[in-house]
Amino acid sequence: MTHREQQHRPEVVVGLVATPPDHPARVAARLTAELAGRLAERVDADVRWTVREGWGEVAPRRDGGVEALLDDAAQRRTDDQWDVAICLTDLPLHTGRVPLVAQSSARRRVAMVSLPALGLQQLRAARAAVPDLVSRLLTDASDQRVTPAGWAPAEMASRVTAIHTVVGETDAAELRYVASRLSGRVRLLAGMVRANRPGRALLGLSKLLVGAFGTAAFALTTNTIWQMGDALGGIRLAVIMLLGLTALVAWLIVAHDLWEKPDHETPPELARLFNLGTILTLTLATAVSYLVLFAGTVLVGALLIDTSVLERTLQRPVDITDYLTLAWITSSLATVGGAIGSGLENEETVRAAAYGYHPAPGGWRDETDG
Repeated sequence: MTHREQQHRPEVVVGLVATPPDHPARVAARLTAELAGRLAERVDADVRWTVREGWGEVAPRRDGGVEALLDDAAQRRTDDQWDVAICLTDLPLHTGRVPLVAQSSARRRVAMVSLPALGLQQLRAARAAVPDLVSRLLTDASDQRVTPAGWAPAEMASRVTAIHTVVGETDAAELRYVASRLSGRVRLLAGMVRANRPGRALLGLSKLLVGAFGTAAFALTTNTIWQMGDALGGIRLAVIMLLGLTALVAWLIVAHDLWEKPDHETPPELARLFNLGTILTLTLATAVSYLVLFAGTVLVGALLIDTSVLERTLQRPVDITDYLTLAWITSSLATVGGAIGSGLENEETVRAAAYGYHPAPGGWRDETDG
Protein backbone atom coordinates (compact mmCIF):
# COMPACT_ATOMS: atom_id res chain seq x y z
CA MET A 1 0.00 0.00 0.00
CA THR A 2 1.40 3.40 -1.01
CA HIS A 3 1.83 6.29 1.39
CA ARG A 4 -0.99 8.20 -0.33
CA GLU A 5 -3.36 5.25 0.05
CA GLN A 6 -2.46 4.99 3.73
CA GLN A 7 -3.18 8.69 4.25
CA HIS A 8 -6.64 8.34 2.69
CA ARG A 9 -7.64 5.54 5.03
CA PRO A 10 -9.81 6.66 7.96
CA GLU A 11 -7.86 6.98 11.19
CA VAL A 12 -9.11 5.64 14.53
CA VAL A 13 -7.18 6.63 17.65
CA VAL A 14 -7.23 4.17 20.54
CA GLY A 15 -5.95 5.24 23.94
CA LEU A 16 -4.60 2.79 26.53
CA VAL A 17 -4.71 4.21 30.06
CA ALA A 18 -2.82 2.38 32.82
CA THR A 19 -4.02 3.15 36.32
CA PRO A 20 -2.10 3.01 38.58
CA PRO A 21 1.11 3.41 36.51
CA ASP A 22 2.81 0.41 38.07
CA HIS A 23 2.07 -3.14 36.89
CA PRO A 24 -0.71 -2.00 34.49
CA ALA A 25 1.76 0.39 32.84
CA ARG A 26 4.11 -2.50 32.07
CA VAL A 27 1.29 -4.47 30.46
CA ALA A 28 0.12 -1.38 28.56
CA ALA A 29 3.62 -0.66 27.26
CA ARG A 30 3.95 -4.14 25.74
CA LEU A 31 0.41 -4.10 24.40
CA THR A 32 0.78 -0.66 22.81
CA ALA A 33 3.67 -1.84 20.65
CA GLU A 34 1.56 -4.50 18.96
CA LEU A 35 -2.04 -3.37 19.31
CA ALA A 36 -2.30 -1.52 15.98
CA GLY A 37 -1.34 -4.67 14.09
CA ARG A 38 -3.80 -6.79 16.06
CA LEU A 39 -6.60 -4.30 15.44
CA ALA A 40 -5.88 -4.34 11.71
CA GLU A 41 -5.89 -8.13 11.74
CA ARG A 42 -8.96 -8.75 13.89
CA VAL A 43 -11.14 -5.66 13.51
CA ASP A 44 -10.63 -3.83 10.19
CA ALA A 45 -7.58 -3.79 7.92
CA ASP A 46 -8.88 -0.78 5.97
CA VAL A 47 -8.51 1.53 8.96
CA ARG A 48 -5.36 3.38 9.99
CA TRP A 49 -5.07 2.46 13.66
CA THR A 50 -3.18 4.78 15.99
CA VAL A 51 -2.52 3.66 19.55
CA ARG A 52 -1.69 6.14 22.31
CA GLU A 53 -0.36 5.14 25.71
CA GLY A 54 -1.22 7.10 28.83
CA TRP A 55 -1.08 6.98 32.60
CA GLY A 56 -3.92 7.24 35.03
CA GLU A 57 -3.77 8.29 38.65
CA VAL A 58 -1.01 6.88 40.86
CA ALA A 59 -3.75 6.22 43.44
CA PRO A 60 -6.99 5.66 41.49
CA ARG A 61 -10.31 6.28 43.20
CA ARG A 62 -11.39 3.23 45.14
CA ASP A 63 -14.81 4.23 46.43
CA GLY A 64 -16.38 4.78 43.01
CA GLY A 65 -15.58 1.31 41.68
CA VAL A 66 -15.67 0.65 37.97
CA GLU A 67 -17.90 3.65 37.21
CA ALA A 68 -15.26 6.02 38.57
CA LEU A 69 -12.62 4.37 36.38
CA LEU A 70 -14.85 4.63 33.31
CA ASP A 71 -15.67 8.28 34.02
CA ASP A 72 -11.97 9.12 34.45
CA ALA A 73 -11.11 7.27 31.24
CA ALA A 74 -13.93 9.07 29.39
CA GLN A 75 -12.61 12.44 30.56
CA ARG A 76 -9.12 11.46 29.44
CA ARG A 77 -10.46 10.32 26.07
CA THR A 78 -12.18 13.68 25.57
CA ASP A 79 -9.17 15.72 26.68
CA ASP A 80 -6.74 13.84 24.42
CA GLN A 81 -9.22 13.55 21.52
CA TRP A 82 -9.09 9.78 21.29
CA ASP A 83 -11.87 7.89 19.52
CA VAL A 84 -12.03 5.16 22.18
CA ALA A 85 -10.14 4.49 25.40
CA ILE A 86 -9.32 1.28 27.24
CA CYS A 87 -8.41 1.47 30.93
CA LEU A 88 -6.11 -1.22 32.33
CA THR A 89 -6.16 -1.41 36.12
CA ASP A 90 -4.91 -3.72 38.86
CA LEU A 91 -7.91 -2.98 41.09
CA PRO A 92 -9.86 -6.17 41.91
CA LEU A 93 -13.46 -5.32 41.05
CA HIS A 94 -16.75 -7.15 41.65
CA THR A 95 -20.32 -7.00 40.46
CA GLY A 96 -22.92 -8.88 42.44
CA ARG A 97 -20.11 -10.54 44.49
CA VAL A 98 -18.67 -12.03 41.27
CA PRO A 99 -15.27 -10.90 39.92
CA LEU A 100 -15.59 -8.35 37.11
CA VAL A 101 -13.20 -8.98 34.22
CA ALA A 102 -14.12 -6.07 31.96
CA GLN A 103 -16.83 -3.49 31.36
CA SER A 104 -17.59 -1.42 28.29
CA SER A 105 -19.66 1.71 27.79
CA ALA A 106 -20.48 2.69 24.21
CA ARG A 107 -22.07 5.92 25.47
CA ARG A 108 -18.75 7.01 26.93
CA ARG A 109 -16.75 5.12 24.25
CA VAL A 110 -14.53 3.58 26.92
CA ALA A 111 -13.92 0.15 28.43
CA MET A 112 -12.10 -1.17 31.47
CA VAL A 113 -10.09 -4.37 31.98
CA SER A 114 -9.25 -5.62 35.49
CA LEU A 115 -5.89 -7.33 35.05
CA PRO A 116 -6.04 -9.45 38.24
CA ALA A 117 -9.30 -11.05 37.06
CA LEU A 118 -7.41 -12.34 33.99
CA GLY A 119 -5.28 -14.62 36.18
CA LEU A 120 -1.59 -15.33 35.70
CA GLN A 121 -1.35 -14.92 31.90
CA GLN A 122 -2.48 -11.31 31.92
CA LEU A 123 -0.66 -10.02 28.83
CA ARG A 124 -1.88 -12.95 26.74
CA ALA A 125 -5.47 -12.47 27.92
CA ALA A 126 -5.28 -8.70 27.37
CA ARG A 127 -4.11 -9.33 23.80
CA ALA A 128 -7.32 -11.27 23.21
CA ALA A 129 -9.68 -8.98 25.14
CA VAL A 130 -8.66 -5.46 24.11
CA PRO A 131 -9.19 -5.80 20.30
CA ASP A 132 -12.63 -7.29 20.95
CA LEU A 133 -13.52 -4.47 23.33
CA VAL A 134 -12.40 -1.85 20.80
CA SER A 135 -14.44 -3.57 18.07
CA ARG A 136 -17.49 -3.78 20.31
CA LEU A 137 -17.24 -0.13 21.37
CA LEU A 138 -17.00 1.15 17.80
CA THR A 139 -19.81 -1.13 16.62
CA ASP A 140 -22.17 -0.20 19.47
CA ALA A 141 -21.33 3.47 18.96
CA SER A 142 -22.28 3.09 15.26
CA ASP A 143 -18.90 4.30 14.06
CA GLN A 144 -19.11 4.24 10.25
CA ARG A 145 -15.33 4.07 9.75
CA VAL A 146 -15.12 0.49 10.98
CA THR A 147 -16.83 -2.66 9.75
CA PRO A 148 -19.42 -3.67 12.37
CA ALA A 149 -18.47 -6.62 14.55
CA GLY A 150 -20.12 -9.77 13.27
CA TRP A 151 -20.24 -11.49 16.64
CA ALA A 152 -22.30 -11.22 19.80
CA PRO A 153 -20.75 -9.88 23.03
CA ALA A 154 -21.14 -13.29 24.68
CA GLU A 155 -18.68 -14.77 22.16
CA MET A 156 -15.82 -13.01 23.97
CA ALA A 157 -16.02 -15.82 26.55
CA SER A 158 -14.69 -18.25 23.93
CA ARG A 159 -11.61 -16.07 23.36
CA VAL A 160 -10.91 -14.94 26.93
CA THR A 161 -10.85 -17.82 29.39
CA ALA A 162 -11.50 -15.62 32.42
CA ILE A 163 -14.88 -14.44 31.08
CA HIS A 164 -17.80 -16.66 32.07
CA THR A 165 -20.78 -14.61 30.95
CA VAL A 166 -21.90 -11.15 29.83
CA VAL A 167 -24.51 -9.13 31.69
CA GLY A 168 -25.85 -5.62 31.37
CA GLU A 169 -28.06 -3.49 29.20
CA THR A 170 -27.37 -4.78 25.70
CA ASP A 171 -29.60 -2.18 24.07
CA ALA A 172 -27.73 0.63 25.83
CA ALA A 173 -24.41 -1.11 25.11
CA GLU A 174 -23.40 -1.01 28.80
CA LEU A 175 -21.88 -4.47 29.13
CA ARG A 176 -20.15 -6.24 32.01
CA TYR A 177 -17.96 -9.26 31.34
CA VAL A 178 -17.88 -11.32 34.53
CA ALA A 179 -16.00 -14.39 35.74
CA SER A 180 -17.44 -17.48 37.36
CA ARG A 181 -18.10 -17.32 41.08
CA LEU A 182 -15.64 -20.02 42.21
CA SER A 183 -12.87 -20.38 39.64
CA GLY A 184 -13.08 -16.66 38.98
CA ARG A 185 -12.19 -15.91 42.60
CA VAL A 186 -9.25 -18.30 42.49
CA ARG A 187 -8.04 -16.71 39.24
CA LEU A 188 -8.52 -13.23 40.75
CA LEU A 189 -6.35 -14.02 43.77
CA ALA A 190 -3.65 -15.56 41.57
CA GLY A 191 -3.82 -12.49 39.33
CA MET A 192 -3.48 -10.17 42.32
CA VAL A 193 -0.30 -11.92 43.39
CA ARG A 194 0.97 -11.71 39.81
CA ALA A 195 0.14 -7.99 39.62
CA ASN A 196 1.81 -7.39 42.98
CA ARG A 197 5.10 -8.70 41.53
CA PRO A 198 6.28 -11.07 44.30
CA GLY A 199 9.78 -11.01 42.81
CA ARG A 200 10.00 -7.37 43.91
CA ALA A 201 9.06 -8.39 47.45
CA LEU A 202 11.64 -11.19 47.34
CA LEU A 203 14.40 -8.77 46.39
CA GLY A 204 13.19 -6.46 49.13
CA LEU A 205 13.84 -9.17 51.70
CA SER A 206 17.50 -9.57 50.76
CA LYS A 207 18.80 -8.16 54.05
CA LEU A 208 16.46 -10.44 55.95
CA LEU A 209 17.80 -13.44 54.04
CA VAL A 210 21.40 -12.46 54.76
CA GLY A 211 20.61 -12.03 58.46
CA ALA A 212 18.80 -15.37 58.64
CA PHE A 213 21.67 -17.11 56.87
CA GLY A 214 24.13 -15.68 59.38
CA THR A 215 21.93 -16.91 62.22
CA ALA A 216 21.71 -20.36 60.61
CA ALA A 217 25.48 -20.60 60.11
CA PHE A 218 26.06 -19.77 63.77
CA ALA A 219 23.38 -22.25 64.94
CA LEU A 220 24.99 -25.05 62.93
CA THR A 221 28.06 -24.89 65.16
CA THR A 222 26.14 -25.87 68.31
CA ASN A 223 25.55 -29.56 68.96
CA THR A 224 22.37 -28.69 70.89
CA ILE A 225 20.70 -27.93 67.55
CA TRP A 226 21.94 -31.26 66.22
CA GLN A 227 20.34 -33.09 69.12
CA MET A 228 17.08 -31.13 68.83
CA GLY A 229 16.80 -31.95 65.13
CA ASP A 230 17.36 -35.61 65.89
CA ALA A 231 14.77 -35.66 68.70
CA LEU A 232 11.96 -33.85 66.89
CA GLY A 233 9.76 -35.71 64.43
CA GLY A 234 8.70 -34.54 60.99
CA ILE A 235 5.32 -33.20 62.18
CA ARG A 236 6.85 -31.05 64.92
CA LEU A 237 9.53 -29.77 62.53
CA ALA A 238 6.80 -28.86 60.01
CA VAL A 239 4.86 -27.01 62.72
CA ILE A 240 8.00 -25.07 63.74
CA MET A 241 8.61 -24.14 60.11
CA LEU A 242 5.02 -22.94 59.59
CA LEU A 243 5.09 -20.96 62.83
CA GLY A 244 8.37 -19.33 61.81
CA LEU A 245 7.06 -18.33 58.37
CA THR A 246 3.77 -17.10 59.85
CA ALA A 247 5.61 -15.04 62.44
CA LEU A 248 7.80 -13.52 59.74
CA VAL A 249 4.84 -12.53 57.52
CA ALA A 250 2.97 -11.10 60.52
CA TRP A 251 6.04 -9.16 61.66
CA LEU A 252 6.56 -7.66 58.19
CA ILE A 253 2.92 -6.55 58.02
CA VAL A 254 2.90 -5.03 61.51
CA ALA A 255 6.39 -3.52 61.49
CA HIS A 256 5.95 -1.84 58.12
CA ASP A 257 2.24 -0.96 58.43
CA LEU A 258 1.15 -2.98 55.40
CA TRP A 259 -2.38 -3.65 56.66
CA GLU A 260 -5.11 -1.88 54.69
CA LYS A 261 -7.86 -0.40 56.87
CA PRO A 262 -11.36 0.30 55.52
CA ASP A 263 -12.27 3.98 55.40
CA HIS A 264 -14.46 6.37 53.42
CA GLU A 265 -12.26 5.85 50.34
CA THR A 266 -11.65 2.09 50.65
CA PRO A 267 -14.74 -0.15 50.98
CA PRO A 268 -14.40 -3.11 53.40
CA GLU A 269 -14.54 -5.72 50.61
CA LEU A 270 -11.74 -3.99 48.69
CA ALA A 271 -9.65 -3.66 51.86
CA ARG A 272 -10.07 -7.39 52.52
CA LEU A 273 -8.91 -8.22 49.00
CA PHE A 274 -5.92 -5.88 49.31
CA ASN A 275 -4.90 -7.50 52.60
CA LEU A 276 -5.33 -10.99 51.18
CA GLY A 277 -3.20 -10.02 48.19
CA THR A 278 -0.51 -8.64 50.52
CA ILE A 279 -0.52 -11.78 52.66
CA LEU A 280 -0.30 -14.10 49.65
CA THR A 281 2.52 -12.04 48.10
CA LEU A 282 4.55 -12.00 51.31
CA THR A 283 3.86 -15.69 51.91
CA LEU A 284 5.18 -16.56 48.46
CA ALA A 285 8.23 -14.31 48.87
CA THR A 286 9.08 -15.66 52.32
CA ALA A 287 8.54 -19.27 51.20
CA VAL A 288 11.01 -18.80 48.34
CA SER A 289 13.43 -17.10 50.75
CA TYR A 290 13.06 -20.08 53.09
CA LEU A 291 13.90 -22.53 50.30
CA VAL A 292 17.00 -20.51 49.41
CA LEU A 293 17.98 -20.43 53.08
CA PHE A 294 17.36 -24.17 53.43
CA ALA A 295 19.49 -25.00 50.38
CA GLY A 296 22.32 -22.79 51.65
CA THR A 297 22.11 -24.31 55.13
CA VAL A 298 22.32 -27.83 53.72
CA LEU A 299 25.45 -26.88 51.78
CA VAL A 300 27.11 -25.14 54.74
CA GLY A 301 26.19 -28.00 57.08
CA ALA A 302 27.74 -30.55 54.75
CA LEU A 303 30.94 -28.49 54.56
CA LEU A 304 31.26 -27.62 58.25
CA ILE A 305 30.08 -30.75 60.03
CA ASP A 306 32.07 -33.91 59.44
CA THR A 307 30.04 -37.11 59.44
CA SER A 308 32.13 -38.65 62.22
CA VAL A 309 31.54 -35.65 64.47
CA LEU A 310 27.79 -35.77 63.89
CA GLU A 311 27.74 -39.54 64.51
CA ARG A 312 29.62 -39.11 67.78
CA THR A 313 27.09 -36.52 68.99
CA LEU A 314 24.00 -38.47 67.90
CA GLN A 315 25.58 -41.82 68.87
CA ARG A 316 24.40 -43.59 65.74
CA PRO A 317 25.21 -43.78 62.01
CA VAL A 318 24.06 -40.77 59.98
CA ASP A 319 23.17 -40.16 56.34
CA ILE A 320 21.94 -37.37 54.09
CA THR A 321 18.52 -37.26 55.79
CA ASP A 322 20.19 -36.20 59.03
CA TYR A 323 21.81 -33.25 57.30
CA LEU A 324 18.45 -32.33 55.72
CA THR A 325 16.75 -32.53 59.12
CA LEU A 326 19.46 -30.40 60.68
CA ALA A 327 19.06 -27.80 57.92
CA TRP A 328 15.28 -27.92 58.38
CA ILE A 329 15.24 -27.00 62.07
CA THR A 330 18.11 -24.53 61.69
CA SER A 331 16.39 -22.71 58.83
CA SER A 332 13.11 -22.53 60.75
CA LEU A 333 14.74 -21.05 63.84
CA ALA A 334 16.86 -18.67 61.74
CA THR A 335 13.71 -17.42 60.00
CA VAL A 336 12.44 -16.07 63.32
CA GLY A 337 15.83 -14.41 63.88
CA GLY A 338 15.65 -12.96 60.41
CA ALA A 339 12.28 -11.41 61.22
CA ILE A 340 13.99 -9.20 63.80
CA GLY A 341 16.46 -8.09 61.15
CA SER A 342 13.60 -7.27 58.78
CA GLY A 343 13.09 -4.04 60.68
CA LEU A 344 16.32 -2.86 59.03
CA GLU A 345 14.90 -3.32 55.52
CA ASN A 346 14.40 -0.32 53.27
CA GLU A 347 10.90 0.97 54.08
CA GLU A 348 10.03 1.77 50.46
CA THR A 349 11.08 -1.69 49.28
CA VAL A 350 9.00 -3.52 51.87
CA ARG A 351 6.03 -1.19 51.42
CA ALA A 352 5.92 -2.23 47.77
CA ALA A 353 4.67 -5.64 48.96
CA ALA A 354 1.40 -4.04 50.13
CA TYR A 355 -1.19 -4.51 47.39
CA GLY A 356 -2.78 -1.11 47.88
CA TYR A 357 0.53 0.74 47.77
CA HIS A 358 1.86 2.11 44.49
CA PRO A 359 5.14 4.04 44.40
CA ALA A 360 5.46 7.11 42.23
CA PRO A 361 6.53 6.05 38.71
CA GLY A 362 9.94 7.71 38.89
CA GLY A 363 11.54 4.90 36.94
CA TRP A 364 9.17 5.22 33.99
CA ARG A 365 9.58 7.59 31.11
CA ASP A 366 7.48 10.73 31.26
CA GLU A 367 4.56 10.76 28.86
CA THR A 368 5.69 14.05 27.47
CA ASP A 369 9.07 12.62 26.45
CA GLY A 370 9.42 11.52 22.86
